[in-house]
Amino acid sequence: MLLRPLRTWGARAARRQGPGSPAWSPGPRGAPRRAPPRGNAALPRSGPRLSLLARRPEPETTPGAGRGEQRRRRGRGGGEGAGGGGAGRGAGAEGAGGAEGAGGGGAGRGGGRWGRPSAPAAPAAPAADAGALRGDKDRENEKEKKSVICVEGNIASGKTTCLEFFSNTTDIEVLQEPVPKWRNVRGHSLLGLMYRDACRWGLTLQTYVQLTMLDHHTRPQTSPVRLMERSIHSARYIFVENLYRSGKMPEVDYVVLAEWFDWILKNIDVSVDLIVYLRTAPETCYRRLQMRCREEETVIPLEYLDAIHHLYEEWLIKGNLFPVAAPVLVIEADHDMRKMLELFQQNRDRILTPENQKHGS
Repeated sequence: MLLRPLRTWGARAARRQGPGSPAWSPGPRGAPRRAPPRGNAALPRSGPRLSLLARRPEPETTPGAGRGEQRRRRGRGGGEGAGGGGAGRGAGAEGAGGAEGAGGGGAGRGGGRWGRPSAPAAPAAPAADAGALRGDKDRENEKEKKSVICVEGNIASGKTTCLEFFSNTTDIEVLQEPVPKWRNVRGHSLLGLMYRDACRWGLTLQTYVQLTMLDHHTRPQTSPVRLMERSIHSARYIFVENLYRSGKMPEVDYVVLAEWFDWILKNIDVSVDLIVYLRTAPETCYRRLQMRCREEETVIPLEYLDAIHHLYEEWLIKGNLFPVAAPVLVIEADHDMRKMLELFQQNRDRILTPENQKHGS
């Protein structure tokens, strides 16, 4: 009978005195716990609200620390977050973890609960000057510049002798005229057929000549200097032109070859750095032609050599036939073999350094 009034009195005292009163202190071990009052009506209106489920205060965080740093301080394991001016990452079991952070332009790594401070950021390298880079590239291109020299002249003017003289020189690539291909197209000699019947085979031969010379111009250059026997330019400006002027090539064939050549000039690099013109009299060429006895050339008359000579003079000396593709170095080639070799030696530097030549030199 006395317990009920005592419990009622204790509850009233607790509500009246608040958490600081003895009624709020825990009882002895083993004493039954009293359930907390429900609702806020039993709490005093003037005092602060109390909750038995109050959370522990959060630890203070410094600027730049992320949620991962807060979790490590609580000892809750791994986390990842970002805040302020940095980022943090931690991983670990209860009460232990690793930290890795980056902030302030640097990066740092730490183990355990606390990460080490970030290292200062390295100064950014200054941007390279674009003009200097272009200048270096231009200088490299100049060093890698390769020259193409074409040896031009009439039939039997000494072109093969010139190429053989320079073939023993290092750093020179020699490309002879692809006559063997013209003499054997699957067993047919287009060169011989053309000399025998130019009206019938002129277009066929010159089409194949233009193709094979284009192959010479466009194949990869293996040496700083390339020495070519004739060129795609003389194939068009000398031999196609001669067939048309002599009436042995119809105009329609001439136009087809001319338009094809013009397309090549616009779309493919067939540029030349120097033209070495072996200037030889038609009579000298005819005499040499008779001495070397090529089967296809036995039917070539002196008039044909004279016509080729005049076209070369118009193109490379007078300059009133077609545009000259490069500076021209003229070597008089009516001499014997010994004298010609001396002339090649005397003009060696001029031939191998075409950048020093000028048009008309």
